[in-house]
Amino acid sequence: MTSSTPPGWYPDAGLPATERWWDGTAWTAHTRPRDLAPQQFGPPPAPAPPVPPRGGSGPRTAVLAAVGAVLVAAVVAGAVVVGRGGGDDRPRTATSGPARTPTSDASDGSDGSDGKGTPTSSAPPAADPSLLVDELDGITLPVPDGWEKPSSTVEDVTTMRTEHSYDCPGDSASFCYHATVTSRTATQTELTSAEAVAKADIKDAANSSYDRDLVGNRNYDGITSHTQLASKSLSVAGRTGYLVRWRVRTSAGPGGYVETVAFPSPLGTESMVVVRLAFDAGAAGPPLGTMDTITRGIRPIGDATSGGVGSSIGR
Repeated sequence: MTSSTPPGWYPDAGLPATERWWDGTAWTAHTRPRDLAPQQFGPPPAPAPPVPPRGGSGPRTAVLAAVGAVLVAAVVAGAVVVGRGGGDDRPRTATSGPARTPTSDASDGSDGSDGKGTPTSSAPPAADPSLLVDELDGITLPVPDGWEKPSSTVEDVTTMRTEHSYDCPGDSASFCYHATVTSRTATQTELTSAEAVAKADIKDAANSSYDRDLVGNRNYDGITSHTQLASKSLSVAGRTGYLVRWRVRTSAGPGGYVETVAFPSPLGTESMVVVRLAFDAGAAGPPLGTMDTITRGIRPIGDATSGGVGSSIGR
């Protein structure tokens, strides 16, 4: 039977509290509660499309069916005109699979909503200027005032650094920064303890910062000596970690301070995370206390105490 009923929302005969979308020729999988507000969720309710007559035949039955179809179409058209308010009432989202019937007007929050059907976001605070977010390793670090989070660096690792660069001392034609902090997954996969990882990494951290960088530049004409200032266990992002700090001296320039902090990832993967900190020595470099503040401020992503920490850290 061909129906003249236009597309619209109609009561679902099998689900009394539900309306289903009729596309003009057949039922679709789109459903909604009957008392949904049209201006918020889509087109208004309208009478169901005609159903073939049950019994009787001949001219009288055909005439009655035709009259009934005309009346239904008129009611449908009136309801649609009143409810649309000049808008397009077709469903806005595609649905695959069988129709799903809502069980209530509110959500218990298990679907990722706030309990009222409104979606909520659990995205990490990557846009927060006061936090450096390492999503791979599940941590955030506080960003000191006047520092930047570059979108790209020579090393493909999570990085923050002082905002202004300067010409590197020595024979290199490169530019340097007074402080740089990076976060990465440890590459010494055969080492299982935070202490072993930190002690193995500190030399590479010092060399990459003050001896020879990844592109082969010797920005400070190389390291001449180093002194170990600290080697100790500490708690980092709720895990037991280890810290090693060196004071390095270079052929050109004042040298600097280099620190490696190693700890298991708070994501529960047990992979080791390495945070490297390199600060220039001398008056141009940041206060050494800022290095301690950054280390203490490392938090798991989502830790409520990690927000806004960077605004209290000096240059």
